[in-house]
Order: sequence, then C-alpha cells, then structure tokens
Amino acid sequence: MRQINEIIVHCSGTPRGMEVKAADIHRWHCERGWNGIGYHYVIGLNGDIEIGREENEVGAHCKGHNAHSIGICYVGGLSSDGREAIDTRTDEQRVALTELIMDLRERYPRAKVYGHRDFANKECPCFDVHKEWQK
Repeated sequence: MRQINEIIVHCSGTPRGMEVKAADIHRWHCERGWNGIGYHYVIGLNGDIEIGREENEVGAHCKGHNAHSIGICYVGGLSSDGREAIDTRTDEQRVALTELIMDLRERYPRAKVYGHRDFANKECPCFDVHKEWQK
C-alpha cells in the first residue's frame, strides 16, 4: 500500500464547457508516450467522478510527487476561446471536488491538499487551492 501524503488538484486545460472524459485524457497521455492516464480521478462538468488510475497505482501527474500522491483533475480551466486560464468549475464540479477531497482526507488523514501549480510553473488548476482548503 502506498503512503499518501499529498492530494494534488489539476485541471484538464480545456475550454469552458468542453466535455472531456477520462478516456479522452487517457488517449492524450498515451499519445505523449505515457502508459495511460496520469490522474487517479477526473471530475466532469456535471460533477460525475471517473476513475483514472487505481489509487494503489503510482500516478503520472506531478513530477517528483507521484509516488506519494493522489491526482485529481477537473475538466476545464480555460476561457471559452481557450486563451485565458480561469476557474471554470461548475457548481457540480465544486461539490464533487469537495466531497472527493473530504473522502480522500478521511482515508489518508496525513494528506495535504495542493494545486499542481504549487509544484510546477503552471497556472493549473486555475484557482487557489490553498484559499479553499486552508481550513
């Protein structure tokens, strides 16, 4: 069993309203030469949570942090024209993300919540995770 001490939130980097499924991200990651989707969970626009990698598998979502983290990706993160990084989360995604993180924190009580941008020079996940999860 892996020791999980980080929950890392990402966005898919897709335009507002563009529906993306875990299978799409899996395909994109395979096209990059990875062995499959790098995230453990994907949250769709309607709040549905899809499993990417199993939690017992090491992710491929944050260099240097994959061995001891769970990766969550919500669909969106860009303006409708795809030019600006913005918080595009729907109300359903906000609820699903909160519930998923609360569930993960219950199972992994030592895990802290981060945004991908805390570890990489990126705007991902297009909102300040610390403001929402500092409590």
